[in-house]
Amino acid sequence: MDDPVLLARIQFALTICFHFIFPPISIGLAWLLVVIEGFGWRKSDEIYTRAGKFFGKLLAINFAIGVATGIVMEFQFGTNWAEYSKVVGDIFGAPLAAEALFAFFLESSFLGLYLFGRNRVSRGLHWFSILMVAVGSTISAFWIIVANSWQQTPTGYIFQNGRAELTSFYDAVFNPSTMVRFLHTVDAALITGAFFVAGVAAYLLLKKKGGDVARKALKVSVIFGLVVSLVELYPLGHEHAVQVAETQPEKLAAIEGLIDGRTNAPMIAFGIPSEDPLSLDMAIEIPIPGALSWLAFGDTDAYVKGLNDFPSDEIPPFWLTFVSFHTMVALGSFFIAAMLLGAILLWRKRLFETRWFLKLLLFSIPLPVIACELGWVAAEVGRQPWVVYKLLKTADAISLTVTAGEILFSIIMFSVIYIFLGALYLFLMMRTVKQGPEAVSAKEVTA
Repeated sequence: MDDPVLLARIQFALTICFHFIFPPISIGLAWLLVVIEGFGWRKSDEIYTRAGKFFGKLLAINFAIGVATGIVMEFQFGTNWAEYSKVVGDIFGAPLAAEALFAFFLESSFLGLYLFGRNRVSRGLHWFSILMVAVGSTISAFWIIVANSWQQTPTGYIFQNGRAELTSFYDAVFNPSTMVRFLHTVDAALITGAFFVAGVAAYLLLKKKGGDVARKALKVSVIFGLVVSLVELYPLGHEHAVQVAETQPEKLAAIEGLIDGRTNAPMIAFGIPSEDPLSLDMAIEIPIPGALSWLAFGDTDAYVKGLNDFPSDEIPPFWLTFVSFHTMVALGSFFIAAMLLGAILLWRKRLFETRWFLKLLLFSIPLPVIACELGWVAAEVGRQPWVVYKLLKTADAISLTVTAGEILFSIIMFSVIYIFLGALYLFLMMRTVKQGPEAVSAKEVTA
């Protein structure tokens, strides 16, 4: 492999895919801990307090590994993507700096208070500390998404002297895709947290450990998970699709498998994409006439551009964009169905004894993380060949002095390090889960 552009893209994909395992879990778990610790505080319920202690340990492990893997990504902009940094660094660097100043320090400082301040500060202040962890992690996500959304839909700048120069910080931050992508991504993190808590609670019930803690955690996570899974479909998923249709029509055509533009465009539920030539075999349409036209423009007779409506050198990779998006959607449908079934079982007072469903929740723990990764793939690959949409192509953003061999060596090095970190993460998480919650205290109230 002697193509430095391809290798640099592989390296960035490797580092961000590994790092992106941890932020969705951290954000979702932090907000669920806000709920769990809130119940423990306001109801003086020691079972919820024990649940908070237990899941707080898992949050701490996840946060530590997430920080260690996140540092690497920012250095790549100066090593592998020097031309990118030269052209748009003045704009792209601002939200990254804001993330460090306004979010990371807030999150990390209050995480310390949350983990070590229990029984040392008031219960109200202790609850406030986990609230600030959740807020800080969400603000962190906002600034990262601002930076990425500007690449998708750049605004608030002028291009002169070979560089993009900021003209409006507000317009750059609140570009056309920022808020809809932020809400969509954060809600995906909430789904991830719900399945994480539900899966761990299911394991505890299956192993008959900490049953009182597990029952309350499972009850909260199922109700929470059902709400956020439905919201991800509508309105957030719908609004994101409308935004993509308006601002990145090539991406919409690729993720929806529309080869030739047409009015009354159908929505594809399944298909096998091919890139040479562009085709979609074994396509199965959703039996609603004009569904894609309506989804994109609110009119079943609206014209939706297909891949053939664009220059061939501006069409994103069809296979990967289509498959990643449709797999993500299929997983999203599963999340709704699983949490709805869990809510029905809870209503019928059979949730905690239905072992096959508990096993389903346990094995579903990684699925929302996979869905988040696939959503990122669809968003980033669907933007190609641009690193900044309609402004800078990926092939023109690479560092001119870094060789393919040097990048390949770094990929191998990072892979070895990430295998070690991944193994350490799994070991620590599994050991903590197997230990289970703390034993019942004398003050504990009856569940």
